[in-house]
Formats: sequence, structure tokens, C-alpha cells
Amino acid sequence: MKPKAVVLLSGGLDSATALAWAQHVKKWDCRCLLFDYGQRHRRELRAARTLARRAGCPVQVVRFRLPWGGSSLIDPRVAVPAHRSSSIGRGLPNTYVPARNTIFIAFALSWADVLGAPNVVIGANALDYSGYPDCRPAYLRAMEKAARLGTRLSAPSGRPVRLWAPLLRLSKTQIVQMGRSLRVPYELTWSCYRGGRRPCGTCDSCQLRVKGFRGAGETDPALARPSNGFGNRSSERRQTADSSRAMPHQG
Repeated sequence: MKPKAVVLLSGGLDSATALAWAQHVKKWDCRCLLFDYGQRHRRELRAARTLARRAGCPVQVVRFRLPWGGSSLIDPRVAVPAHRSSSIGRGLPNTYVPARNTIFIAFALSWADVLGAPNVVIGANALDYSGYPDCRPAYLRAMEKAARLGTRLSAPSGRPVRLWAPLLRLSKTQIVQMGRSLRVPYELTWSCYRGGRRPCGTCDSCQLRVKGFRGAGETDPALARPSNGFGNRSSERRQTADSSRAMPHQG
């Protein structure tokens, strides 16, 4: 029987590559954890569902809200910044969602504890990134230690829960190259912070993504297809709901 893993899947380039790594390199039986947390648009969530379905993975969606805001990704009144690529990572941009990875990993550990899954996978990256503090190696080591101290899975058996970040020290180009070798369907992914029909090309996420494909000698497939395979919706409206969890159709 294959070891189980919970994979944090956002629908973007990094998490799609991390899922492929978990499935095809580690050969784990993967479950995908998605989050509907009031983000600025629905494109990434639809992309995540499509990727999980393509990979044949069961899906769990966690729904919650951060009513205090604190980020342009969850507050439509705050503009998403456009930085020069050379300035990305210098200072903390307003796209940082306070403690988001801490919240995400906590949910992942809870599900993993119930499943008996000793592996949690996150697509965090600390090279070509926007400088978020919850993507740093020291942070992820601390979260793994907390997982070993605070989960049922680790306590009685002594078998540690592992928090895997296989892309942590890779450049965006190296991530794209890895993904291509693993046949990641990048045309199904979505990374743009602004949503819409096509990636904006100016937000940090878009610029880092383009940098990765350019370095790999490729054109970003998200720019090659106007609707990116998700229909022609011209606007993305955030939905509001009380914190809840839902288990949709598996796969």
C-alpha cells in the first residue's frame, strides 16, 4: 500500500508541480487540499479542482474567511501592486495574506492526522518569490517540528509527520523544467493575482511565472490560450460564507 500524502493545491504553477512530484517521484497516494478563503477571484480555485481531477486525487475544500483583511488578495479595496521584476522580494508586498501558510498547514495536518498520512506537501519557494515570511526554510522547519509534537499520528508511534517543500530551493526556471519532466499540465494552472480572462502580466506572480518559462526556453501556456480552458467569465466575484468545510465529489 502506498504511503498517503496531503498536498496543498492552490491551482498555480508551484503547487501543481509539487503535486506531480508527490505522485510521480515519491509514488504517494495523494489527497488534494483546496482553500476557499475569500480570495480576490475564483480562477485559481477552479484551476485547482481541474488539476486534482486530472491527477485522479480526492479533494477536500476548506472554506473560511479572514474578516480583518490585511491583504490585497482578500480585500478588493486594496490594489494589487505591479512591481518591476528586479524589485520583487525586496520588502513585503500587500499580497501577503497574514499567516496564511500557518492556517493552511494546520488544516493539512488535521486532515493528515485523520487519514494516517505521514506526509504533507506544500509548493513553497524561497528563491524566486515575493519575500513572504511563511515561505522561508526556518519557518517550514518550525512547522514540521510543531506537527511532530502536536499530532496524534506522531505521538503514539513515534513516526514523524513530514512537511515536504520540494521546490523550496529551486528557481522558477528549475521548477518549470521539473514540471515538464513530470508532464505537469501547466496550461491548466492559474497564477495571476488579479483574475480575469488572461493573466495581467504585471503582478509579482505573473512576472515570476514568465521568468520561469522564459528561462526554460518556453512561452507560458497561460498566455497562449485566452480563456485558459476555464470559460470566458469576465469578472470574478468573491463569495462570502461562514467558516465551513465541504467534501465535494472525490476526484
